[in-house]
Amino acid sequence: MAVPRLLRAAVPRLYSSVPATAAAAARPRAVDDKLLSEPLGHPDFFNVKELFSLKDLFDARVHLGHKKGCRHRFMEPYIFGCRLDQDIIDLDQTMQHLQLALNFTAHIAYRKGIILFISRKRQFCHLVESTARECGEYAHTRYWQGGLLTNAHIQFGSGVRLPDLLIFLSSLNNVFQPHVAIRDAAKMNIPTVGVVDTNCNPCLITYPIPGNDDSPTAMELYCKLFRMTIIRAKDKRRQNEVFDELRRKAEGN
Repeated sequence: MAVPRLLRAAVPRLYSSVPATAAAAARPRAVDDKLLSEPLGHPDFFNVKELFSLKDLFDARVHLGHKKGCRHRFMEPYIFGCRLDQDIIDLDQTMQHLQLALNFTAHIAYRKGIILFISRKRQFCHLVESTARECGEYAHTRYWQGGLLTNAHIQFGSGVRLPDLLIFLSSLNNVFQPHVAIRDAAKMNIPTVGVVDTNCNPCLITYPIPGNDDSPTAMELYCKLFRMTIIRAKDKRRQNEVFDELRRKAEGN
């Protein structure tokens, strides 16, 4: 079976290498521990709250859900009300969940984790792939074959490294069927972030984001926020590494 194109391009990071491990071991352990533990002491170390506002969500039509007849019963706590037989999502809850999801994504990127964007909606394939490319991560927007995560050691070899985070910009394969990768990620204990519309099941997603997943303006907003968050976290890691390197040189002199 052929390895998917985007996964094949990710070989340098997905497969472990001895030189990278040796280089990491050569660094002072105390410096690495400080770099990783410092962000954990702040509730919003990367300041993701400033990236968006409630008005931004409203202007992007994030509050618009599906028809009342398509409502999933587990999404009822996130619904503000119903107007003209269309569910309205509570944007106050969306803000809280989106901030938690962005903060968690930033911590994964800061720790140099592998992030995989996933979406099955054809109209947003190019947008999702472009977002992943711009922030140096990966995307999967085609048919997801079952077992890509659970049988990765068989399909790709024993040295493969699974993603550290899956971001679902659309958590459904079609109108009612959940994406197969959500179930596989839960089996492999891989954390997930997902946009869940009113017809979705948020139970198996680690960080659900209640919001519209059909509107182009909403999808553009999600992609922009995740891209800015990942880039900000990576820049912060590089900045801290440079500062620590300069500090060690100054102390050595």
